[in-house]
Amino acid sequence: MYRFAFLFLAAISLPAASGAEAADAKPFLAGAATSNITPWLGDGLVGNFGTPPPAKYVHDELHARCFVLDDGTTRIALVVSDNIYISREVLDEAKRQVTEATGLPADRMLMSCTHTHSSVSARWGNPLKPGKEFTEYQRFVAHRIADGVRCAIYNLQPARIAWGTVDLPGQVFCRRWLLKPGAELFNPFGEPDQVKMNPGNRPDLLKPAGPVDPQIAFLALETADGRPLGLLANYSLHYVGGTGPNHISADYFGVFADRIQELLGADRLDPPFVGAMSNGTSGNINNIDYSKPREKRERYAQIRLVADECAQAVFGQYSKLTWHDWVPLAMDERELELAVRKPTPAQLAHARKVLADPDHRDKFPHERNYAGRAIQLLESPDTVRVILQSVRIGDLGIFAIPFEVFSEIGLELKARSPFQPSFTMELANGGYGYLPTPEQHELGGYETWLGTNKVEEQASVKIVEALLEMSAGWK
Repeated sequence: MYRFAFLFLAAISLPAASGAEAADAKPFLAGAATSNITPWLGDGLVGNFGTPPPAKYVHDELHARCFVLDDGTTRIALVVSDNIYISREVLDEAKRQVTEATGLPADRMLMSCTHTHSSVSARWGNPLKPGKEFTEYQRFVAHRIADGVRCAIYNLQPARIAWGTVDLPGQVFCRRWLLKPGAELFNPFGEPDQVKMNPGNRPDLLKPAGPVDPQIAFLALETADGRPLGLLANYSLHYVGGTGPNHISADYFGVFADRIQELLGADRLDPPFVGAMSNGTSGNINNIDYSKPREKRERYAQIRLVADECAQAVFGQYSKLTWHDWVPLAMDERELELAVRKPTPAQLAHARKVLADPDHRDKFPHERNYAGRAIQLLESPDTVRVILQSVRIGDLGIFAIPFEVFSEIGLELKARSPFQPSFTMELANGGYGYLPTPEQHELGGYETWLGTNKVEEQASVKIVEALLEMSAGWK
């Protein structure tokens, strides 16, 4: 037993061999598994302002969808969980459990969230000040994610791998709009904004304030004899919504997983096929085209429509894929220290005045809510250390960022990445609010407000440069 454990730990830490040597020495292995992380009824559903409404019905189960890849010298795990986002410390605990049980190092695991708005929170009230003890659901989620990775490791078998891309522009729209001259916009502190988030079909719309990324990138796995094993896709769409009241749901991410399995004829396999849709850089993107009235649909209809279009687009590329019996793997992880935003003297004075008046009525958007957020940031640490990851899978590149990332950032990473194609998984290894570019900070709007955005305005620049530096050494 101890000899096996020693050999296993040695195997996952061997120095990298050349492609030909590695391919001759050991086969490429892949394993996939899901783990149910559905919360119990009664806890609050997060994703909107106000008191979280209690969960009263499970429309569809939530899962952690796990993939493990092994090139004979390096083993990595990729996880996509159906949650709005999970705090770093919870995911660190999941990684600790996996390492303890299997020997897989924590810095070889990438764990991300879909950002469904129909889930119970697994995050802290303030991600900059972790709690002293996990909630019952946080403990449950950490354990179940760890179980999923362990099952994927158990399912490892000789496999082939491929990747591809396809554009689907009709379901992604910038939700931040510039308005025509003369429109008055203010943030919660009474300061002027130039951009309105989710403006509706108002007559003074000028143009979207940023670009979209229409590309679906995906990674496909099959057994040595050609049976579908798993598929991990990535699309820069915030979420779809249109669920039922008080419903728990994985949103379109879960429906995509089911639909791609159906299209590939991968039902009832042993071990089961695992499909997943990860969230790309969608901090300023949603599924609503504000340039025209939106067609009204019944609950879940839009979710099914978007999921089907995504799955059909991926399936259309599937027969064109180039399959590889072996590819090199690499994952680099780095902690980056960022400054935490603090309220200006004027913002602080405004916040204290609002909170001191029990009869205050909001004059500006969500004024009392953001007054509380300003005080929270004032009392938070001055800096925060966040995990960044860069992954190589053959010629495919993956970046991992623990924020709700603006599409411009993802597009820049794709354009400058040494690996083509590349994509970014947001809300990975934690979640610290929105990540606008410095240029979008100048325009203002919900995603840039103090409290929605929690870190320095140059954070996106530092993150992009760090990620590109991490991946440059592999070429």
